[in-house]
Amino acid sequence: MSRRGFLAALAGAAMSASLPPARASAVDERRIKVAPGEARFSGEDGPPTAAWTYNGTIPGPALRLRQGQPVRITVENGLNEDTTVHWHGIRLPNAMDGVPGLTQPPIKPGESFVYEFTPPDAGTFWYHPHADSLVQLGRGLAGPLIVEEAEPAAFDRDLFWLLQDWRLTKDGQIAGGFGNMMDASMSGRVGNLVTINGTVPADLGVRAGERLRLRLANASLARMMALRFDGHRPVVLAIDGQPCDPHEPEDGRLVLAPAMRIDIVLDMRGDPGSRHAVIDDFYDGLAYTLTNLAYDKAFPFRSHPLDAPLALPRNPLPEPALANAMRQVIVLQGGMMGGGKLASVGGMMGMGMPGMNGGAAWAINGMSMTGDGHAGMAPQFTLERGATCHLTIRNETAWWHPMHIHGFSLSVLSRNGATVPHRQWQDTVLLAPKDVIECAFVADNPGNWMLHCHVADHQMAGLMTVFRAT
Repeated sequence: MSRRGFLAALAGAAMSASLPPARASAVDERRIKVAPGEARFSGEDGPPTAAWTYNGTIPGPALRLRQGQPVRITVENGLNEDTTVHWHGIRLPNAMDGVPGLTQPPIKPGESFVYEFTPPDAGTFWYHPHADSLVQLGRGLAGPLIVEEAEPAAFDRDLFWLLQDWRLTKDGQIAGGFGNMMDASMSGRVGNLVTINGTVPADLGVRAGERLRLRLANASLARMMALRFDGHRPVVLAIDGQPCDPHEPEDGRLVLAPAMRIDIVLDMRGDPGSRHAVIDDFYDGLAYTLTNLAYDKAFPFRSHPLDAPLALPRNPLPEPALANAMRQVIVLQGGMMGGGKLASVGGMMGMGMPGMNGGAAWAINGMSMTGDGHAGMAPQFTLERGATCHLTIRNETAWWHPMHIHGFSLSVLSRNGATVPHRQWQDTVLLAPKDVIECAFVADNPGNWMLHCHVADHQMAGLMTVFRAT
């Protein structure tokens, strides 16, 4: 190399060293194909079950996005029916919310739709269809979505458990009978097999002394879960993707209704070689072991628990101004009562047997909206942009309802008159029978937004409404 060439190369090297590292593309490009496929609930050697998949897998691919980085996701429909994708919990533009008719035309068979948004919040989310929801979710369409914090938190491992249950026939196929009257008007379609990330769970191998971040998401159609970690003390870090004050759950039970997510930290303090059950005991008399924490026999990962702060950085949620809030009340009505009788439901007279053939079994404030959403749905109420809404939800039914709001997170204020601690924000709030919950949010995201029960049978049978932010 000539002296001039050497000096030019040296100058170029010095300049490149002074420049910031090359950035990835400004827009994160992803592709998802929705198509028939198969599940292997018993592992690769088990019998196949016909299912519907995202990119050929159950669950769909884990999408890891970056907070504040734009993403463009092309969804191709390989089914023989319409579909959409709802990015559950993401505060995104209304046109990207995935509700057919209300926010976008459905994706027809053989066609594609491009979703573009910039996730404002880091946390644990998921994605699923919002067309023919009961069937498409029940046949397998769900996937994990993680928006990573700008600065990585101090954990040794970061795990995601997408929890699903399945109603299978004796030959291991997904049972038909979606939307029958009993499911629609009672507890919904509860399955007979529970999986973690698409398979019957094996033991989770752990090491004494390590710290796990475990992201739990309930993607079941209707099954409620209450998880206990035998011999361990989980600490809740976030609910529905939104960080809260770190705290141990009441009675050590993590209650997860369909659509809810909880992030926990687990410090592994068991003895090397020991096994500890993870038990789901939500339903009285029907407790079962979901999986086991199986400790390696090796020396501990570290001799003392990790000394690092647990709290996650808060997301940029607008704080409600309660003093001048607009007050709205949502009343949940309907469903079967004791003795097999249907509770009185307004707006449904002359519709035939409640819950049959897509008919209504539930109502909100006396009105039933059945299905998945459609054009021309009249809003229950309208909020001026930037206004604070103080929302009271009253459950007058005999059943549990996880109520999910699109486009926003709710600051949960009180339950049955008692203040809710730990500064919790949620997009899916679980109401037990006769519960009354007060919450608040700022209407900073314009559009027509869904508010519905995430027990899929209940939503399809009328427990759904729309509100408008102008």
